[in-house]
Amino acid sequence: MHSAVTNGTTKDRRKSSDTGPTFGSTKLATAAIRGTLTLAMLSALLLIAARPTLAQTETVLHSFGKRIGDGVSPESRLTPDGKGNFYGTTPFGGSSVYGTIFELSPNRRGGWNETVIYRFTGGVDGAEPDLSHVIFDNAGNLYGTTFFGGAYGLGVVFELSPVGANWTETVLHSFGGYAGDGAKPVNGLIMDSAGNLYGTTAFGGSGGTGAVFELSPSGGGWTEQVIDNVESTSAGLTMDAAGNIFGTSISTVFELSPNGSGWWNLTVIHTFARARSKHYIYANGTPVFDKAGNLYGTTYEGGNKNNGTVYRLSPAGNGQWTFSTLHSFQGYPFDGGNPDAGVVLDAAGNIYGTTCLGGKYGPGTVFELVRPVGTDGYKEKVLWNFNGKDGYLPMDSPMLDSAGNLYGTTIYGGSADAGVAFKVTR
Repeated sequence: MHSAVTNGTTKDRRKSSDTGPTFGSTKLATAAIRGTLTLAMLSALLLIAARPTLAQTETVLHSFGKRIGDGVSPESRLTPDGKGNFYGTTPFGGSSVYGTIFELSPNRRGGWNETVIYRFTGGVDGAEPDLSHVIFDNAGNLYGTTFFGGAYGLGVVFELSPVGANWTETVLHSFGGYAGDGAKPVNGLIMDSAGNLYGTTAFGGSGGTGAVFELSPSGGGWTEQVIDNVESTSAGLTMDAAGNIFGTSISTVFELSPNGSGWWNLTVIHTFARARSKHYIYANGTPVFDKAGNLYGTTYEGGNKNNGTVYRLSPAGNGQWTFSTLHSFQGYPFDGGNPDAGVVLDAAGNIYGTTCLGGKYGPGTVFELVRPVGTDGYKEKVLWNFNGKDGYLPMDSPMLDSAGNLYGTTIYGGSADAGVAFKVTR
């Protein structure tokens, strides 16, 4: 285990933007990586053998792409509604192939029904929700983002509202409409107690590489502003009880703190080394807090086998944080490799997540890091090894229910090889 105390570097940023955005021709780091993963998947699937009996079982709740108009290749995590249903997005598929929002509901036969509740047209309503999950407000409305589409083709923030048996979409903001605005939001949103929405964009802002934005209800509409510029990121944001926002870029973990005067203070609380061996790059996973205020996340690469890590940042006082590597992935065929998503924690402090690659067969895993007992470190357990037919390439974190079951999605696999929604029963 490696530990270090990091001194934060802080700057002030007013809640406004003042220069024009610059848009690169390259995709995000994860998008670039994603193009090479399919080749790795195909090679790994040639090595698939008979699946052994495990204590855990995996169930495919839905195979995407089996019918016309269905979504294709879900990348984001599932969102529960508290009534036993799940909601999610696909970046492709639908009537115009620009993506969908879907609902999964349990049926009386013990299976699940999938209903597409919205199909993006690729125009002003948005296109390709990419890694964007959806969130609920107290009235039952859904919020999310799309990577493309909108008035300027650079993505939108949308609201989906139930109207009788149907859903109506409203675009709250189209990105790129003014100098310094963000462009191409690549993950989901968070909402504070006042109903303000926060998210990240892959490009835009005054620096052109990425931005954190705030969207506030105002006079029956919404007002958007960039609150700071960051490196390109595919991760979402998390908020602590005091209203501070935390996120990651390719090489940093940062904190944004409101100072009460319309300004935000940006503090880099950890910087990852960029070396390709025994260090940490591509911090793609959305960070998450435990009850003690420790922050957990993943890196796509780094660790002792360069197959990625799970890390923890613990507050050490005076604005400092202690960094610890909790697990280094070994990759195929030992355990998982290259986590692209964040993690979730249960009440006992055990950590759960997914890896894009690795595992017994190569197409990724669902894993658990068992909380230490005494002086022992975290012990990793592979809860499920994807074999291709039951899904492969999970890109986001699983959802943990009160019974300890895990739910998630994969980009590929299933009966149409267009991705699945799955459940792992422990």
